[in-house]
Amino acid sequence: MKKFLAGALLSVSALALAACGGEEESNKLVVGASNTPHAVILEEVKPILEEQGIELVIESYQDYVLPNKDLESDELDANYFQHIPYLEDQIKQFGYDFVNAGGIHIEPIGLYSKKHNSVEELPEGATILMSNSVTDHGRVLSMLESEGLIKLAEGVEKTTAEISDIVENPKNLQFDPNYEPALMVQLYENDEGDALLINSNYAIDAGLNPIEDSIAIENSDSPYVNIIATKAGKENDKNIKALVDALHSKEIQDFIQKEWGGTIVPVNE
Repeated sequence: MKKFLAGALLSVSALALAACGGEEESNKLVVGASNTPHAVILEEVKPILEEQGIELVIESYQDYVLPNKDLESDELDANYFQHIPYLEDQIKQFGYDFVNAGGIHIEPIGLYSKKHNSVEELPEGATILMSNSVTDHGRVLSMLESEGLIKLAEGVEKTTAEISDIVENPKNLQFDPNYEPALMVQLYENDEGDALLINSNYAIDAGLNPIEDSIAIENSDSPYVNIIATKAGKENDKNIKALVDALHSKEIQDFIQKEWGGTIVPVNE
């Protein structure tokens, strides 16, 4: 009986150790990301986290809605696709209890045209196509203002500016803000409108170079920093912190600079 009990205890101990070992092997961090550049950057981070015993699982998305829904439903531990104003708008709209765990990079938005080679060539009454992502309207209008195409009302908060805030429009530009962000490249390829605004992640994914192919591009001091978002309280989770630290490492920031030649600007905040 004693031998039986001893054997049983050893078996239980062995199972417990195996279970613990299994938990270590399944130390996963699941992060949702846009295909480019976010998922590409995360692939570079995988070996860094692996050295720390963390398995980074990347779930790719092609839209701006599902990554937050899946974070809310705990299908993701974090996501990496959105800038700060978009996160703030999503929280306001849907009541998400999300936080910014760290800023990683800026994707300057660009103005593209197949009909015109510069902003100066845009004709009277030119049609400018914009996405229906309201949180991008302010940054688009701010960029157009910096190019001298329009003037916004004095005192308007740039990040929340709307078309109705335009007080000067010398070329009488016509704005059409009714398209899904992911469709902007297709509209460009179809030569729709006189010019249109495309987020750099979609432009790069389609083989466009925002610096070389756009006729105007947002300044690199943009406040639209792409971030790691997670549920409130998880920003201090060791795996989340390890992810952000890896993304802020010189190795990854150098990779971003080299891979995209300045069209994606790394930040460390």
